[in-house]
Amino acid sequence: MTLFGDGLDEAVQRAFTRPIPKSAGAQMRYLVKQLKGTRPVAQMLRVSQRTVERYVKDQIKKPRPDLASRLEAEVKKRWQPQIRAKARQKAATTGGIVIDTRARIGYTAPIGSTDDARLRHLTVALPPQYAARLFDAQEQGATDQRLQEIATEALKEVYFQDSGRRAGQLEEVRFTDIEHLDFDL
Repeated sequence: MTLFGDGLDEAVQRAFTRPIPKSAGAQMRYLVKQLKGTRPVAQMLRVSQRTVERYVKDQIKKPRPDLASRLEAEVKKRWQPQIRAKARQKAATTGGIVIDTRARIGYTAPIGSTDDARLRHLTVALPPQYAARLFDAQEQGATDQRLQEIATEALKEVYFQDSGRRAGQLEEVRFTDIEHLDFDL
């Protein structure tokens, strides 16, 4: 599971104007239409082409739990691409992104200040440039570690340094032991 990547996807999915298809048959028909055939859908879902055809014709109604989760995930990836793009664009240009997290957060600072990592619950509105960096990195296939580094850098700049108004000597922020992480556009 990728905590940061999944969190960004969920934030974008909240912008959907219509829910994804509910039944397995409707989801399968949507994927067949998107991928232009039953063979690519079968390969993607790791089932036989005949199985896909039977779902499309509603001959099979209830998929196995593992297939149901793969099917739903693939539909969500492709659902309402224009709405998804608009939501990302808005966050990256004007709206920014809100990160809500409960994690152990500490920093490296000059001698004389307390730099112990401690459990913090933060809800911070990040400016659009950080939303743009997060979405760009995600689209380029960045690892969850890289997405975490971008988020950590954003928290350092916005929360700890207050956009340059304090803690100027702050060197490094550590973001570990994540209990909760949520993004919102």
